[in-house]
Amino acid sequence: MQKIFLPIWVVALFFTVFSACESDKKPSSKTTVPPKVMLPNVNFSADSAYHFVQKQVDFGPRTPGSTAHKACADWLVATLKEFGGEVMVQESEVKASLGGKVPMYNIIGAFNPSASKRILLTAHWDTRLVADQDVDESKQKEPIDGANDGGSGVGILLEIARQISLNPLQNIGVDIVLFDVEDQGLSDTEDTYCLGSQYWSKNLHKPNYTAEFGILLDMVGAGDALFYQEYYSMQYAPHVVKKVWDVAAKKGYGSYFTYKNGGGVTDDHYYVNKFAKIPTIDIIHHSPQGFGKFWHTHNDNMKVINKNTLKAVGDVVLTVVRMEDVPAM
Repeated sequence: MQKIFLPIWVVALFFTVFSACESDKKPSSKTTVPPKVMLPNVNFSADSAYHFVQKQVDFGPRTPGSTAHKACADWLVATLKEFGGEVMVQESEVKASLGGKVPMYNIIGAFNPSASKRILLTAHWDTRLVADQDVDESKQKEPIDGANDGGSGVGILLEIARQISLNPLQNIGVDIVLFDVEDQGLSDTEDTYCLGSQYWSKNLHKPNYTAEFGILLDMVGAGDALFYQEYYSMQYAPHVVKKVWDVAAKKGYGSYFTYKNGGGVTDDHYYVNKFAKIPTIDIIHHSPQGFGKFWHTHNDNMKVINKNTLKAVGDVVLTVVRMEDVPAM
């Protein structure tokens, strides 16, 4: 993803103009009380999600074109199939700013594929070719583990797939799309990140594919994670942000999901919104100060991953999915 924040005055201006959104009416210093609704019981396992993150890291850095990259792709396909997904792989070759021409595998798992109403859940699964933010300059040209930046979102989605296999969907379908070649860009060059989502959004895996809404997970496993309401998410899908953050508040995860306004991040969801026209939000560990001291460094390893954070995010997203899976009135 292109980790560039909009200036804070731009963010402030946006939320002033769009003050009709309920979450923007209240000062950030006050606690927002979500509406009283009954939430479905879910059984998201943090231990299982952690295992799925560890499994990815065990392959080694999943840099596009590497042996680890292909091995992990094969495992992701097999795992989604094991959990009952109808799986396809969108293959192409793209020119990455880091690594040159590389193979790209967007991996799509459809659950309850016959349902017309669909929810899109996404994450990226590749890892960065260089550790350009590492304090050790001698290691900056080495690839990173990407336990959090890549691995955590995928781990949560695989556990959601497992839970769907245990308790199948009845009235909606869920499409898990794992984007490739997300993290091989240059921050000073436009549109060089998120190559997999750019490709998918312009070449949908099924003709005229659409979904009610989408949720992107990115860097969602660190112990100190705090999820602000990201600018582009609020621009394109404020109703989805409200839905997700209200569920988080009601379930007691307000320490992770803050109603404060965050900066803009050019992440996979930006291109899904722009080209595929599916209202999609980004749950991402970020703040106006940055993305955490481990971002794009060799410290992005399993030591960063915290089961409580995995539980919070997975519990919220799975709850939102189950809330949608109700019979039409």
